[in-house]
Amino acid sequence: MTELATVATSSAVYAPSAEVIARAHVKDWDTLRAYSLEHPLEFWAERARELEWFQEWTQVLDDSNKPFFKWFVGGKINIVHNALDRHMKTWRKNKLAYIWQGEDGSERAISYGELHRMVNQFANVLKSLGVRKGDRVTIYMGRVIELPAAMLACAKIGAIHSVVYGGFSVEALRGRIADSQSRVLITCDGAFVNGKVVELKQIVDDALKPGDLPVEKVIVYRRTGRAIGWVEGRDHWWHELMQDASPICETEVMDAEDPLFILYTSGSTGKPKALLHTHGGYAVYTYTTMRYVFDIQDEDRWWCAADPGWITGHSYIVYAPLMNGATSIIYEGGPAYPAPDRWWSIVEQYGVTILYCAPTAIRGFMRYGDEWPHKHDLSSLRLLGTVGEPINPEAWLWFYKHVGGERCPIMDTWWQTETGGFMITPLPVVPLKPGSATRPFFTIQAEIVDDAGQPVKPNEEGYLTILTPWPGMARTIYGDPDRYIQTYWSRFPGRYFTGDSARVDEDGYFWIIGRVDDVIKVSGYRLGTAEVESALVSHPAVAEAAAIGLPHEVRGNAIHVFVILRSGYEGTPALAEELRQHVGKVLGPIARPERVEFVARLPKTRSGKIMRRVLKARALGLPEGDLSTLEE
Repeated sequence: MTELATVATSSAVYAPSAEVIARAHVKDWDTLRAYSLEHPLEFWAERARELEWFQEWTQVLDDSNKPFFKWFVGGKINIVHNALDRHMKTWRKNKLAYIWQGEDGSERAISYGELHRMVNQFANVLKSLGVRKGDRVTIYMGRVIELPAAMLACAKIGAIHSVVYGGFSVEALRGRIADSQSRVLITCDGAFVNGKVVELKQIVDDALKPGDLPVEKVIVYRRTGRAIGWVEGRDHWWHELMQDASPICETEVMDAEDPLFILYTSGSTGKPKALLHTHGGYAVYTYTTMRYVFDIQDEDRWWCAADPGWITGHSYIVYAPLMNGATSIIYEGGPAYPAPDRWWSIVEQYGVTILYCAPTAIRGFMRYGDEWPHKHDLSSLRLLGTVGEPINPEAWLWFYKHVGGERCPIMDTWWQTETGGFMITPLPVVPLKPGSATRPFFTIQAEIVDDAGQPVKPNEEGYLTILTPWPGMARTIYGDPDRYIQTYWSRFPGRYFTGDSARVDEDGYFWIIGRVDDVIKVSGYRLGTAEVESALVSHPAVAEAAAIGLPHEVRGNAIHVFVILRSGYEGTPALAEELRQHVGKVLGPIARPERVEFVARLPKTRSGKIMRRVLKARALGLPEGDLSTLEE
């Protein structure tokens, strides 16, 4: 990447190098983008034909029952056939699918052929327990290879997996089991995270204790070897069931619109929503977005440092990497355990070429200082990526300089559980602006509108909407189609409402501001919490920050901020005032915080998103609501 601007700010532009362009799958973004907008159905039909179908579709898109769109109507497919089965006919059978490292330093590697055998065996285990096409199976595990194997085994036989992030509370797990009506649950005896054992089996036992859930069988993978509770007849060891399971299992032929999985949103507000994704469109969309955005090549070592339990992990640890024939890294534990260079040692040890992670992790590493990544040889990296929330320019530049060595383009991807895959994202050949997700992916038409649904002017903030359907979109909220319409399609009729605020600059680059709920109105001005937080993090003393609005009798709302300092700084009244003035200087006097509070940690979901409603409730002395998704 070459810096074209002289000032390293969010207005700087970083152009791709000749080397990056030369190896990219897509070399002419503008031409393909124009073609995809003019011929969207042809574009997706061409991408779909790169996968293998048991029977080709008769209609690419059926939009006769909006907003319940159907893709590749009449097509017969199974995502597992494309993720595993078809590779058994090629040299990839002996290629590594996953390289796994436990937090305790233990290691495993598994080839495509070995993973195929494991998935077949476990699919036969599920069938022996009565699991059939259309049944729901809850998976509640730590980050072990058996987690993606369990997901793939469900999909292979047509069962619908519902993965619950390993470590969610008893209440969160219980509610998701009840909603999905799963009869089989898969878990581990425990998981290692940050030097501690998460007692997964104990949480499962507590969730099932009232006896009113439909779970009949619990399969337990042994990871820690610790003593656990046991219910005879209900509980079974993974390894014992696998001993006599046949390695041969026929892949179920699925309709393109048959359900693949349900996945619950984090539940930061209201009852969690079970988003339903299907075999055909999701396969085509995730395969294509990963191939183009991260320019996947056969020699790559891909590390998506998310958890398989989130949509990021579903799409870009499990399904898309396997469909693309990639070798993926899975790391079990905490990012900074036992030292802040754990990630960088993994990059060096395994020769990781592409690292995809959350801005909250990057800001966490910034807090520890630049010396930690500099201790390791990170020269294998050629691309970086971010996901989960807007990345502030300072974190972007730190990642670019200290991890990417000022040579690795950063693919800042905006998307959601609901979208299935990347929606607004650069490709390696797209010039980058730190903090911007750049432009919509091929065929995607995004627009920023005001309260009346009218397009806003360049650089004006508004609501982010999508005008056109795409193959990876969630089909509905499982069991509640009316809520699906109300949540996503009623605010602006004819448009998908993302729930995010954003702006578009004069170059057509999108800048995601944050959730609409995370907008503070001060004296009639709308300020995104992400904007205030980014301004704070641009100060050398600040590692991370959270902003909330609290009632103010004159301004309507006043901004209160919570700040985590970098090592070497002390939270004094003088520094608090300095930070107030700094924000005022960066964003204008209207944005100057009323109060700055120094804290050691912030309440976050386990996917790393700051739970501002919890901070607000605490500040106002109100009930904090459902904390089931809160990080320990």
